[in-house]
Amino acid sequence: MQKSLLLTACLLLSCASAMASPAPEGIPADMPQDFHASDSSFDYIRRNVMIPMRDGKKLHTVIMIPKGAHGAPILLTRTPYNADEMVTHNISGHMRSALQGYDNMPDVIADGGYIRVIQDVRGKYGSEGSYVMNRPLRGPLNKSTVDHATDTWDTIEWLVHNVHESNGKVGIIGVSYDGFTSMMALFNPHPALRAVVPMNPMIDGWRGDDWFHNGAFRQQMLPYIYDQDATRSNTAKWWSSYHDDYNLYLDAVSAGALGKSHGMDQIGFFRQILAHPAYDSFWQDMAVDRQIAGYGLKVPTLLVHSLWDQEDIVGAIGTYYALHDRADSRDNLFLVMGPWNHGGEIRQASTMGAVRLGSDTGAYFRTRILEPFLAHYLKDDSSVPLPAHVTAFRSGRNEWESSDSLPSQACSPCTTLYLGAGHTLGLTKADSAAGTEEYVSDPSRPVPYLPRAIEPIAHTPVSAWPNWLASDQREASGRTDVATFTSPVLTAPLDIQGLPVVHLTASTTGTDGDFVVKLIDVYPDEVPEQPEMGGYQLMVSADILRGRYRRSIEHPEPIPANTPQLYSFALPVANHTFLPGHRVMIQVQSSWFPLYDRNPQTYVDNIFLAPPAAYRPAKISIDLANSWIDVHSTSSVANPFTSPRP
Repeated sequence: MQKSLLLTACLLLSCASAMASPAPEGIPADMPQDFHASDSSFDYIRRNVMIPMRDGKKLHTVIMIPKGAHGAPILLTRTPYNADEMVTHNISGHMRSALQGYDNMPDVIADGGYIRVIQDVRGKYGSEGSYVMNRPLRGPLNKSTVDHATDTWDTIEWLVHNVHESNGKVGIIGVSYDGFTSMMALFNPHPALRAVVPMNPMIDGWRGDDWFHNGAFRQQMLPYIYDQDATRSNTAKWWSSYHDDYNLYLDAVSAGALGKSHGMDQIGFFRQILAHPAYDSFWQDMAVDRQIAGYGLKVPTLLVHSLWDQEDIVGAIGTYYALHDRADSRDNLFLVMGPWNHGGEIRQASTMGAVRLGSDTGAYFRTRILEPFLAHYLKDDSSVPLPAHVTAFRSGRNEWESSDSLPSQACSPCTTLYLGAGHTLGLTKADSAAGTEEYVSDPSRPVPYLPRAIEPIAHTPVSAWPNWLASDQREASGRTDVATFTSPVLTAPLDIQGLPVVHLTASTTGTDGDFVVKLIDVYPDEVPEQPEMGGYQLMVSADILRGRYRRSIEHPEPIPANTPQLYSFALPVANHTFLPGHRVMIQVQSSWFPLYDRNPQTYVDNIFLAPPAAYRPAKISIDLANSWIDVHSTSSVANPFTSPRP
């Protein structure tokens, strides 16, 4: 009996020891070697797999399958933003709750019965391999055997053979960087890829997405590059000893000096930025719209553009025009433009900053456009018709419109808004006697793009960054280094659409300089239904041009001092109505700080390396007789600034 009890005790101790981790410290560990969650009550099955690529590297992939799914389509997202985190926004046994957050739309994905797949791109978080910011296609800039296109192909090939709950059809979707990886799937697409939805995609990092706008560097993106490119799991964090970014970037002198002071010369992409300030082959060979224009569109694709996208405002539209020019691609090409900031379409969107939109435009997009598009191509569901090839929200009127195409990039016929003497704006060209409008641009006190103190870029409910493009421009219009031109009060609606084109003739006492041009809707002095909007100055479209690139974006050259020069460039696409009682305003300035690095206004070979002595004030003189903006207008009244005849 005693031996039996002793044997039983030994067996129990052996079992307990087997359940616990080894204890080199001399005490049994609390933590098991392999913990298995009790998730039988969940309404989804989660699988974590390492999918092999053709070069032997494996990519960490999270698969979430609705319980009981059979013949369900797959929605894939490839991201550098941590796949594990993106499927655990909420720690929940309900798939709809777990997917609540960035790059997931539970009302579309979970409610639609899709199998959700999110994958870390190579070199980030759980995936093997090396990370390259905006990894180019195989070619001049990528001598390896792999790129995002091959990684997507290999991933889809594995999914359709190993996720047996699927119907074998795959869509790829994503916002921003994940919109870029969605676009890359279109090169040599897998046969199972049936729908692509690039939302606010990073397309051309020099022309206007993320890194530069027409040659001016977006220096407030340095923290993103630091966090994203220094370590695999973003463990190194950008640091600042300033409350106001305005002071941080001003005291640093140049973006190059600030980056180097943070050790960023260890980061390959930062070194590439410093080495390629112009639109040379480095940027051209990475511009996805240029690449896809030569390849064509073989998979139905819904491009999603935000009219107030503070990060990637040219990518979707540039891609649309590149593909629309190919007759063989138009049937597969769809575009939606909405009144959103960057990624705003995936959330509740009844306002754009202070501007009320009259409805939840995000819900409209998801239920009326995205869901039918996905269902048609991934579920063979034609019960709801496909959206029009172009669906656009008209701000001002707050209405949705449908059409077969966008207006051409060169508007014809155009409505021309002429700058005039006395800070006026009208439909009649100023004569030579109008002279010039002058201001002094001083790099020691650049024009802030937001009221100070200016926070670092952040995507939080209290941050000013997400809605800054819709912020009130009255503070800028009151500065002496901002030239302002205002129309009479509108007596009829002025409808514009497409790309406004700037034709600005100006001289400078310097040998370089930047030109910021803003097209603004000025609200009536009183708005009874929303008093805080009285006199509000809403940017409808605005951008910057670095003067050294006025003739060639590949080959910069100094500006001849005191010699009028033409600065011609397109502003981001607009789809807006200036209502009766409103006015139209144009603002011109030479800095937009600290979002864009300061132009020293003295020509140097590389502004990233400009010494303090190069930063000098310059007097800017705008030639009023030769400065205007062309807009494509669909208004029925020829002159909306005068009362129509009865």
